Amino acid sequence: MVSELITGFPQLVVKIFAVQAWVAQYQEILPKNIICIEVTEQDLSKISFLTTPQQVLCICRIPIFEEKPMPRLTLLLDQIQDPGNLGTIIRTCDWFGIDQVICSPDTADVFSPKVVQSSMGSILRVNVRYLNLDEYLDDHPGIEICAASLDGDPLTEFTCSHPSFLVIGNESKGISASILKRATKKIFIPRVGKAESLNAAVATGILLSNIL
Repeated sequence: MVSELITGFPQLVVKIFAVQAWVAQYQEILPKNIICIEVTEQDLSKISFLTTPQQVLCICRIPIFEEKPMPRLTLLLDQIQDPGNLGTIIRTCDWFGIDQVICSPDTADVFSPKVVQSSMGSILRVNVRYLNLDEYLDDHPGIEICAASLDGDPLTEFTCSHPSFLVIGNESKGISASILKRATKKIFIPRVGKAESLNAAVATGILLSNIL
């Protein structure tokens, strides 16, 4: 993640703390204007959130995400509260070329350490914004709203228009009633075994793979 920052987004980097091995590996691509302080592994363990830090820690500015032109598919996340799920969803969006994600205000903080870590750098390429979903949908009338729901049509029979919204709901409660009633289509991932539900990030990956 830090190598992606220094090569693709150096304007965000404030300061780097790294062990000697990391500095030796990346010093040729490290911009001269970026402060890099060499530290020991013991130093890193004191300043990092991780129990076992991985050679480098970077302090950087938070990027400002602004609205982009409407893409073919925009992901709407309704109350996704697990940071690991959110980070994995962002990483999955990056894989499938989805560069815009709209989150409800009560979704996990995209810049919390666990989200940043589990996104594996994709947080730098996916535009994540926090908005009232009802108001956002009011501002974009006429666009198809596809909702992941257990009472939806099987994914194997599903098609969506472009542009469209795909809504993923809370890990335990699903999509809130006010958003679900707006759905123009509901999608269900057919179940073969006996599991009660799918992890939100796994479900997102399956849906994006099939839709795109």
